[in-house]
Amino acid sequence: MRFLVDASSGRAVVEHLRAEGHDVLAVVEEMPRAVDLAILERARAEARVIVTNDKDFGELAFRSGHAHAGVLLLRLRDESPANRVRVVASVLAGWAEWLTGSFVVATERGVRVRPARGPGG
Repeated sequence: MRFLVDASSGRAVVEHLRAEGHDVLAVVEEMPRAVDLAILERARAEARVIVTNDKDFGELAFRSGHAHAGVLLLRLRDESPANRVRVVASVLAGWAEWLTGSFVVATERGVRVRPARGPGG
């Protein structure tokens, strides 16, 4: 899969996804000063699922209806790199087919999927 990992999700998530063979663009490497809307647009233009811990993407992608290629929002109690990687790996193991085009919220306890509303998200 193609991912864009927001700075809020951390280096460990980037490294894990790359080690699993995914095409990963890391915001901290490629666009470190970008605002959320620019990140969302780049991910959409390149058909990348955003991985983030930033609730602002929920506002942009779900509530405001901005087009996106998919958003995985991590809402974790334990923000350690190891737990972030564990939750992302769990989502990919059980929910990968739902990521593209959907707004997905993952916690340590479960996953909620909100499919895209109409063309583009």
